[in-house]
Amino acid sequence: MAEKATTVEEYLSALDPARRAELERIRALVKQLVPDTEETISYGMPTLKYKNRALVYYTSSKKHMSFYPSSWAIEELKDRLENYTTTAHAIQFTLATPLPDDLIRDLVRVHQREIDAGRS
Repeated sequence: MAEKATTVEEYLSALDPARRAELERIRALVKQLVPDTEETISYGMPTLKYKNRALVYYTSSKKHMSFYPSSWAIEELKDRLENYTTTAHAIQFTLATPLPDDLIRDLVRVHQREIDAGRS
């Protein structure tokens, strides 16, 4: 199953095609926004690293998918996340309620800004 994947491709290939397409959309959007990212698996999830730090994680669970842009980004943009279940670090969404491109871009920009500022 996807939890045991050792590469991002392996993780994505184990998913239902619709969920894979949704996570591929997010992956492509983040890579377009921050082209100098490195892909890896971290904590069992596909991860895009920027300046040797996790920029975002994304994952698929049984009932939802999750996007992990950082607690700072979630806190800063919490007014735009009211329609989603959130935790300190993650935003949960489904195929019926995907994350809009502009929201993903803004979440990534916040975290990239914080990494660039040296926040830890």
